[in-house]
Amino acid sequence: MRFHFSKHVLEELEARKIARALVDQLLQAPEQKVPEVEGITCFQSRVDIGGKQYLLRVMVNDRVDPPVVVTVYRTKKITKYWRKS
Repeated sequence: MRFHFSKHVLEELEARKIARALVDQLLQAPEQKVPEVEGITCFQSRVDIGGKQYLLRVMVNDRVDPPVVVTVYRTKKITKYWRKS
């Protein structure tokens, strides 16, 4: 599936030092898809960045075609956001 990245998101990736390739990989095979607010789904996976474990969260507006990446961030608060099966 193809996703659209806004200029803002591309700037945030650079500022947050998150590789675009890592986000592309996550979007194709996320560990979890979590519904957030109406029309926004969080694609998330646990990743290693610089030798540390993070949860990479990618918010996607999936009500448009192609889906639009709204924001991307990483967090150490894995247990806060991880959904148990």
